[in-house]
Amino acid sequence: MRGPPFRRVMRSVLRNLARAAGAALPRRTRHRVYRNMISCDDHPGPELVLKLAESREELEACFSLLHDAYVEAGFMQPVASGMRVTLYHALPTTSTLMATYGGRVVGTLSLIRDSGIGFPMQKIFDLDVIRCRGGNMAEVSALAVHRRYRSTGGRILFPMMKFMYEYATRCFDTRHLLIAVNPRHIAMYESLLFFRRLQHKPVEHYGFVNGAPAVGAHLDLKRALPLLRSHYDGKPPDKNLYRYFTQVELPNIVLPKRRYFTTNDPVMTPELLDYFFNFRTDVFRNLDQRTRVQLHAIYDLPSYQRVLPWIPPELAAGNRMMRRHERFSVLCPARILVEAGQRKRLLPVKVIECSQSGLRARSRQPLPEGVEGRVFVELGHEDRACLDVAMLRRSHNDPRTSVFKVKEADPVWLKFVNALQNAVVHHDLEEATRFM
Repeated sequence: MRGPPFRRVMRSVLRNLARAAGAALPRRTRHRVYRNMISCDDHPGPELVLKLAESREELEACFSLLHDAYVEAGFMQPVASGMRVTLYHALPTTSTLMATYGGRVVGTLSLIRDSGIGFPMQKIFDLDVIRCRGGNMAEVSALAVHRRYRSTGGRILFPMMKFMYEYATRCFDTRHLLIAVNPRHIAMYESLLFFRRLQHKPVEHYGFVNGAPAVGAHLDLKRALPLLRSHYDGKPPDKNLYRYFTQVELPNIVLPKRRYFTTNDPVMTPELLDYFFNFRTDVFRNLDQRTRVQLHAIYDLPSYQRVLPWIPPELAAGNRMMRRHERFSVLCPARILVEAGQRKRLLPVKVIECSQSGLRARSRQPLPEGVEGRVFVELGHEDRACLDVAMLRRSHNDPRTSVFKVKEADPVWLKFVNALQNAVVHHDLEEATRFM
């Protein structure tokens, strides 16, 4: 049996020596050293493409790359499928991002939005403090870079981090990023991106990664930019992550095209779910009944019933009743016309959730209690709706967020919500609303 190539062994030895030397430095000095080692390329070349993984071939390449990287790191045992596929990859609130170089998948990560099933890391870390701060959360998970590109000075990793930041802030309506990483990797997130640990000591045994230790950390994107600016201000362009994230435009990044201001990009058709979670793996067969019920509640469309794991008929009927009140995540600019004394005022808000009977909106300042009025909502670049609403309550964690009852809606709004209820993947929404 041939051993690993000499150069690869030497690179590994040198990395371990550098890591050990860095660990001996004081924390602030160590972090400054890491920031000085950054090398960001504004022009990585047309061979690099960063996009959402959507097709079976793209998803399979991402899951295969992830499997090989996790097996190599000891985070999982090899499996017959040659892919690392988890329940979270099945959710419509998960987006798998990928980097290709010359047509080959060389990097991947997944962003997992909150849902009834939650996050992988919430099994070992308390996330209630973060939830109480308001704003959507997303866990950064399933990160892997092909071994040929791990020692290229961030040639793949930094564009992926930029893609993650742009997707989270521009498409995914995310305020809080969460991570659970091996202790030997946490320094990168702390020093370069200013993640803060959820607790000081690592968890010694994290079952999601084969029992390896894990450190949980959090980044509030609302507060991250001032930190990035203060620490990177004045640095050369190739070492200035603030400039790289906020000012550099990479044509390599292909954000999903949306006609409407939705915030999720579901890609799992019934056929893809069946292929990855029934045929190639045993993920669905190994779910407990509670998780099966939750999955049916998420995918309560007739086209999905044949591929989802079985649940008792009475539980399926309960899920269908719950669907009447299903809420959808959106990010639609809007204005609400309210009466203020003898005058009427148009106040800017953003509709962040909608359903058949209501909506949730975020304003710059808390709206008056019990306000009623007319809301003009931009559903997309070309579509606008008009509704009469009445405030039911303010959010308990954020007084600038209010829940409204829709008293009367125009046909444009009703057709839009109906399309959200019946769309399978994100491309379906445009087809369902094309003739609105």
